[in-house]
Amino acid sequence: MASIRKRSIQLSKLCSFACCRSDSLDDHAQIAQKGYSRVVYCNEPDSQEQIRLKYRGNYVSTTKYTAINFIPKSLFEQFRRVANIYFLVVACVSFSPLAPYSAPSIILPLVVVIGATMAKEGVEDWRRRLQDIEANNRKVKVYDRSSCSFKQNKWKDLRVGELVTVYKDEYFPADILLLSSNYEDGVCYVETMNLDGETNLKLKHALEVTSSLRDAGSFKDFRALIKCEDPNEHLYSFVGTLYYDCQQYSLSPQQILLRDSKLKNTDYIFGVVIFTGHDTKVMQNATDPPSKRTKIEKRMDRIIYVLFSTLISISFIGSFFFGIETKKDISGGNYRRWYLRPDKTTVFFDPKRPAVAAFFHCLTGLMLYGYLIPISLYISIEICKVLQSIFINQDQAMYDEETDRPAHARTSNLNEELGQVHTILSDKTGTLTCNSMEFEMPALGVTEVEIALARKRGEQLTEPTSIDGFESKKSVKGFNFRDERIMDGKWVNEEQKDDIQKFFRVLATCHTAVPEVMDSGEIIYEAESPDEAAFVIAAREFGFQFFARNQTSIKLHELDLESGITVDRVYNLLHVLEFSSARKRMSVIVRNPENQLLLLAKGADSVIFERLSKQGRAFEDKTKEHIERYSEAGLRTLAVAYRELDDDEYKTWEKEFLNAKTSVTADRDVLVDEWADRIERDLILLGATAVEDKLQKGVPACIDKLARAGIGIWVLTGDKRGTAINIGYACSLLRHGMKQIVITLELPEIEALVKHGDKEAIAKASLDCVKKQINEGKLQVGKESSIEFGLIIDGKSLTFAMDKTLVNDFMDLAMSCATVICCRSSPKQKAVITRLVKSVTGKTTLAIGDGANDVGMLQEADIGVGISGVEGMQAVMASDFAIAQFRFLERLLLVHGHWCYRRISMMICYFFYKNITFGFTLFWFEAYTSFSGQPAYNDWYMSSYNVFFTSLPVIALGVFDQDVSSRLCLKHPSLYQEGVQNLLFNWVLILGWMFNGLLSSIIIFFLTTNSIIGQAFRKDGQVTDYSILGVTMYTCVVWTVNCQMALSINYFTWIQHLFIWGSIALWYIFLVVYGSIPPTLSTTAYKVLVEACAPSILYWLTTLLVVISALLPLLSYRAFQIRFRPMEHDKIQIQRRRSESLERDVAQSRLSESSETRNSSELPEEVRIRINSLKGSSRRKNS
Repeated sequence: MASIRKRSIQLSKLCSFACCRSDSLDDHAQIAQKGYSRVVYCNEPDSQEQIRLKYRGNYVSTTKYTAINFIPKSLFEQFRRVANIYFLVVACVSFSPLAPYSAPSIILPLVVVIGATMAKEGVEDWRRRLQDIEANNRKVKVYDRSSCSFKQNKWKDLRVGELVTVYKDEYFPADILLLSSNYEDGVCYVETMNLDGETNLKLKHALEVTSSLRDAGSFKDFRALIKCEDPNEHLYSFVGTLYYDCQQYSLSPQQILLRDSKLKNTDYIFGVVIFTGHDTKVMQNATDPPSKRTKIEKRMDRIIYVLFSTLISISFIGSFFFGIETKKDISGGNYRRWYLRPDKTTVFFDPKRPAVAAFFHCLTGLMLYGYLIPISLYISIEICKVLQSIFINQDQAMYDEETDRPAHARTSNLNEELGQVHTILSDKTGTLTCNSMEFEMPALGVTEVEIALARKRGEQLTEPTSIDGFESKKSVKGFNFRDERIMDGKWVNEEQKDDIQKFFRVLATCHTAVPEVMDSGEIIYEAESPDEAAFVIAAREFGFQFFARNQTSIKLHELDLESGITVDRVYNLLHVLEFSSARKRMSVIVRNPENQLLLLAKGADSVIFERLSKQGRAFEDKTKEHIERYSEAGLRTLAVAYRELDDDEYKTWEKEFLNAKTSVTADRDVLVDEWADRIERDLILLGATAVEDKLQKGVPACIDKLARAGIGIWVLTGDKRGTAINIGYACSLLRHGMKQIVITLELPEIEALVKHGDKEAIAKASLDCVKKQINEGKLQVGKESSIEFGLIIDGKSLTFAMDKTLVNDFMDLAMSCATVICCRSSPKQKAVITRLVKSVTGKTTLAIGDGANDVGMLQEADIGVGISGVEGMQAVMASDFAIAQFRFLERLLLVHGHWCYRRISMMICYFFYKNITFGFTLFWFEAYTSFSGQPAYNDWYMSSYNVFFTSLPVIALGVFDQDVSSRLCLKHPSLYQEGVQNLLFNWVLILGWMFNGLLSSIIIFFLTTNSIIGQAFRKDGQVTDYSILGVTMYTCVVWTVNCQMALSINYFTWIQHLFIWGSIALWYIFLVVYGSIPPTLSTTAYKVLVEACAPSILYWLTTLLVVISALLPLLSYRAFQIRFRPMEHDKIQIQRRRSESLERDVAQSRLSESSETRNSSELPEEVRIRINSLKGSSRRKNS
């Protein structure tokens, strides 16, 4: 690539903030008000005044913990979970005589789970700590007043007011006011990727008054005072004033270099430190994003409460019956259970005080049945979600080769929520479209929208024939206009050549683009938006080439009307009234070579038309007609206008405008906009522009697939209604047969009121009009319920639809429609609508966008998806998931979303199933032993259950299971409704799994006890004892829950086989190892497998019988469900198996026919005739 030739451009006055002066300091009396109280003494960091202010140092820490608070703070984080608090209490009580098991057996699992989570957080925090150390110890050159030179210092030692110099490719150590650079006019280039993710360079410029300070010697006597806003998080705003040489100068964001941005294409800069450390804007933005919890997580908490209630209930039941049994032990001086020695007991078993004994027994029960609560549930889910996120990140089908960007799960907390999306709210430009603009002429080309509209009408569009001579010309990126009447300078022959000239002059001068000249001589433009670049390129193609600009002027190569040759013209640039989403326009004030003072403007047609003078409406009707035609073709339109200013009027306005600029108050921007609005009046219309923003690849197919999945789609766009509707048809938002409901205030009666200007009457009439249209729409939907509807509403109507008296009716209508398109929507409206949809539906909403104006919408939605497009990375940085193209949303939701939802749902249900199965065997055993509080199993059996013998299979389920393949997920989008309707994690299914666990525990306990108790268990005739019963039951539990897992899995991998059968094998290995430890430690487990259970055939037969019996309920239910009430994935699986079977039969048939034909061809002719004759006679006999 050719290197760029650096030009000594001077842009300090590109923005209208620059070098604003005032003779009086009284204008800044408000500077000390709240929010605007920061004072910086430049080059005097050691002065008493600066020290007295006690501003923060530049040391930065982004860690969550310190060495001192890590343990207490981390423990606090862990024990915010109610389940962990319970286990902590149980661990503490386990040291008392109340505990039914030894303290170490309950403490160790708790320590393992809590310790693993703390270790994970500790490692993550330590990495942040290392990054902080590296950043704080970076070096920067700081001005030393004693030696009048710059000396190296560490970032962390930097102070407010110090002068620093930063060199090319270095990061800025703090928020710095740019004083000068190696360029004469004090400009520099900055990369802000660490701040907003954008890789394109930003141009910054110093004030003209300080741009001459370009070496260490010039700073010897430099003193200045800065008064500015207090530290805040707004990256793109700055309000302040520089007092220097008895003058004051307004400061803007153009003079501020933010910490962590990088100096590029500039040898060095000089600056003064304004904000340090945690006061810098990047650190002020370092807040946690909005906390988002999935609906499954919230329901899981409620299930935990249900299990706690169950735990308390069965503990109370056990203690109640224990009290009754204990009271009966002494009756009339007789001892019923004499072997328990009721005459010599403690308070825990005292027949004389059964109520007290029952109370203590209840506490014992609360500890004993604690295994109903899954201790490893949270960490297991966390592990699964992290691994699921890795699979999303590595999915090659969501990798965009053109931009070299894969999908990226920026959080793992919301994976399963991807499978439950009910409504998608999408931006249009850059999200559905490419945001790559081309200057268009619809009459001489067919846009994608026109093709879609022709398809809708059943027409056939053919490409128009090319104009002679144009096909051979080199295509120009951003320019797709062909009109032989005005191309190649022929416009000078037109009747309205003066207006044409003014039109293209506006395009060539009304912008903030920066020209860069390549070594080849080609000029490329760095523009703030693709639209702006397209306009400058278009002006160049018509003979108005913008080639240079500096602080005070814009230079063009223009085609002269008189001579017909290209001449250089210089326009003095006085002010730029910048574009904003609120203003919807931009203007420049220039003085041309003829000394005329001109205001040149471009903006939304609705904004420009209302600012036209009576004499400036000559082209209004024709322009509106063109705009309507362009909109029908799906093009983005802007109106172009100008006015000539009177010198006296301009001077009066400029004085007030500069006062507004230099007012350091919270409402400065409002004041500036008000004064800009006052000069942007009485405009003369010149015409309109049209640019095409092409649809992204695969958008129509993706939207069609999402609609078939039952997902409602809303598009929130700033485009005109006509453009939005036609784009809707092009991308399948509006489909054939879909009826439109349009809510608009572009009606004659409303426009008539607008002309009279009575605001109250306009507001009342508009509210009534919108209400009427909403009610009519609801009636229409109610009458024709079998038809799909699309709702289109414009921005003004939307404002009234959000009124508290109408919002419920509006949302009822909107939710009844398959598609909703909101036109002319502001960023604030996007966020408000998203919040409304989320609250009204109560279901999962997903917002997707690509620009800074979509950030509010992304953060408000349950899931925010950012597209890494042309508008930078701000949307991506505010999102939960990032993709490169809209079409990847199809796979993200229908494949990964469905899988993650199913995996997490099944995983949680299975967790509760296995814990209920295990916990209730303890309850049945306690009932069997007269509610004695005796656990059925050895202490370490119970401790190892959730950690070793059942944890890995459930993690494998949460990571690898697939009910259907990705191809079938995309082929059958209706499968996605399982998540939207929450069919896999509703209360019926959850209680069904719990009931299955209860049933399994009953089968395991009663079948085991009836099978082996009272029988000769060993060869020597010994019967079953307590230790053998515990091992046999535990074996049945381990086999049952793992086999249930195997039955629930749809997609086996070798990892799942390893974890399931490995967990069962681990139980036997554990028994051998633990049983070989001396009985003082192993207690009831001492050689119980090797000497007692393994040699007994009864042990193995009982295990087989119990496991098969415990699995039968699930097998029976699944057989019934698949046969009579199949779910969507069951139907797809059955269909897939049938198609595979049919394919095998067809292949086998073809193979048989081929073999038969081959064999028959090898026989003699008379033998074949004889065989066929015998076959025919055989058929006749059968018939």
